[in-house]
Amino acid sequence: MSGRAAQPGHNARMFYRDLTTYEYLDDDEFTDRASDLRSLSFRPWYARLNVGWLEAGRPYRTGPVAAAFVKKLRDVQAVQWMNVCLGMHECDLCPSDEMHEGTGEIRIPGAPGVAYAAPFLISHYVAAHHYRPPPIFVDAVLAVDLDAWAAARWPDVPFPWVPDDAERLEIE
Repeated sequence: MSGRAAQPGHNARMFYRDLTTYEYLDDDEFTDRASDLRSLSFRPWYARLNVGWLEAGRPYRTGPVAAAFVKKLRDVQAVQWMNVCLGMHECDLCPSDEMHEGTGEIRIPGAPGVAYAAPFLISHYVAAHHYRPPPIFVDAVLAVDLDAWAAARWPDVPFPWVPDDAERLEIE
């Protein structure tokens, strides 16, 4: 994990309505899952839309989702480390005696020029709190070529829209 600090004035609990413009961090930063001493960052050219940024007391859609979607979402999270920050995002929907937390995000490509930005806790929200993401996000997750993403090795990252001029950091 790169130890990237969150933006000043932001705490680790955040709520954003689904499919609104993502504005939390200006750049996208992928961390190599084989070594947290390598990262790649760039200013995205694509629009980023929020999905799954939940918070206690704020409404969100609930309902059943396909088991294949949940599995694929977890598999994506196993291969993509995005915007890993120092702070933890705690699930404040859980009872206080349970602790579920995550750090970082995922990016899912959608229609040309659109990527969905979700917190790493999204699979927990789906499984534990019956959160039902927008159908367009579910379809985008199911369309991910997981074999290609899982095969990506540094300096490649599991996301298709990384520009050639992305800044690469390797600490030896």
